[in-house]
Formats: sequence, C-alpha cells, structure tokens
Amino acid sequence: MLRRLVVTAVRFFAVALALTAAAPAFAAPIKIGTVIWIGYGPYYVADALNLFKKSGVDVTLQVFTDPALIPPAIESGAVAGGMLTYDQVIGMVAKGSTQRVVMPIDYSNGGDAIVTSTSVTKVTDLKGKKVAFNPLSPSDFLLSYALKTASLTEKDIQPINMTPEAIPAAMASGSLLAGVTYEPSVSQIVGMDGGKKFHVLFSTKNAPGLITDVLVFKQAYIKSNPKEVRALIQGYIDGLDYMKKNPDEAAKIIGKVLGVSAAEVKEQLDGVYNLPPGELLNVFAKTQDTVSFFVSGELIGGILKNKRQIAAVPKIEDTFDDSVIKAMLKK
Repeated sequence: MLRRLVVTAVRFFAVALALTAAAPAFAAPIKIGTVIWIGYGPYYVADALNLFKKSGVDVTLQVFTDPALIPPAIESGAVAGGMLTYDQVIGMVAKGSTQRVVMPIDYSNGGDAIVTSTSVTKVTDLKGKKVAFNPLSPSDFLLSYALKTASLTEKDIQPINMTPEAIPAAMASGSLLAGVTYEPSVSQIVGMDGGKKFHVLFSTKNAPGLITDVLVFKQAYIKSNPKEVRALIQGYIDGLDYMKKNPDEAAKIIGKVLGVSAAEVKEQLDGVYNLPPGELLNVFAKTQDTVSFFVSGELIGGILKNKRQIAAVPKIEDTFDDSVIKAMLKK
C-alpha cells in the first residue's frame, strides 16, 4: 500500500533511535522492515515496552521511507521480514519470490473511501462520470471492488489518474465530482461547505479486509526460524492487548513514533482495524468474505494482471504460510 505518513529525515532518524534504544542485547537481532503507519501501532508498543523480551529475541524495527523498498530488502536478506500490504506480496510471489504472509496486522476500516458529490447516491451513479484515483494502489482495488458490486467495470467510468493527496483540491475546485482517497483527505472533503456538498459513497467498511497489512518472511526463514516468527506474532498480540487495556498510554507511545498527538492517534485508529487473536486465522480461510485472502487476493491479482503488472495471478496458497500462527493459536 503506497500510502503512509510522510515525515522528515530527521524524524525518521529520531524514530529509529527511539525504537532501538531500549531493546535488550541478544546475540542475533532480527531486523523487520516497516514504515510509519497507524495500523502498526501494536508493534510500536511492543518495541517501546520490550514485549519481545519474554520470547528471548531482539527485534529491531527498521524504518523505510518508501514501502516499495521493503520487499527487495526482504528478498536480499537486508531485513529478515517486513510489514507490507497484501497486494505487494501477490506481486512478489507472481514474480517468483518465496515471500509469505505469516499473519495479518490490520485492515482499512473506513480509512479508504470513494467520496462523491451528494448528487451521487449509489455506485451505479458513477457510470459515465469522471472518477479520480491512483492506479495500482489500494484506491484502485477499492474502486474496482465497488464497481464489481454494482455490475460495473472501469470501462463504465471515466478514470482520472490522480494521487490521493491531490483529490481534495480537485473536488473543492468543482472540477471533480468523485475521487478515491484515504484519511485525513476523506474527512477533509466530507467536511467542505459544512458537510453538505460531498459524502462517502463507498468505503473499506463495505469491504473489510480488502486492504490488509501483513507480516512477511521468506519461506526458508519461516522454516529455519520458527521461534523468531512466533516472537513477532506474540509481540503483536501483546502490543494489541496493552493498547486495549491502556489506551491513553499506548496512544502516547504510538504518537511519538508517528510524530502526532495522542488525540490524533486515537482519531487515526478509527480508520483501521487491528485483528484480535481470535480473528487472525480468518484471512487464511476459504470463504466468500472479503477478509479472506481467497477473495481479496483474487480481486487484487486480477487487477494487477489486467494492467500487466504480473503475467499470472499466483495461487493464493502460495502467498502465505500459516503453520506458525496455527500452531500458536491451537495452544
């Protein structure tokens, strides 16, 4: 998902120091590639509170300024694993990589949306209209899914190539009636003119799991280092538990990483959904729910193939390895 908060190089350096300063000294530190994103809150909490320590591992969160740089870093071994969006995994596997999802982290829960003029009341009303979105991005996937629910395709609209950040200004100018973007742009658009001009037509609340962040390792690493993979999964579970029990303190910790206030953290958390332990296995199940990789993966893979980003959609079973998490949760 090529959409994350942008911060200065100085802040990245400061964050990296903050994340690693308190880490216990173990012989073999595990580097995990990440970016600054609200959905990764449980991991920021786990790192700040040394929650990986009980698993006997040393985890270093290595911050990248561009999420597109993480898959090649995993491939080369520069990092042991990384936090990606599921579409990135599909793209890598389609090109021969053995990178596999070991667990879901979060999914967009209204944070991504199709925002339109209030005159557009249903998805079918988009037919023949200009719709701005960023191709081959979560915005593209959300729009394609929404059109599919209305028996439409991209051929039925007038697609406009536009970055999510540029959409609010275009809609404010009156040159655009519909666009696909994410928070905080969604709220900004909806709030224009006292909230009477634009509204959310369709969002990821209508398609939970369609845009999912995941923890990824290469297949060989998973097989040879199950303890380390378990530690990363347990760190997420413990970090999320702390967030639920200590929301104010957790918001402060996450805010330091994101460079925003605790109040802003709580607002941003409304747009994502961190899966609790009881739901972590749902993404691996063969269901018709958009939470399942067998639904979201086929949709995303189809879009990537149609736009010639990949030659063929990989088998969904080849995009994940749920052996470690299944063994953990069965206990």
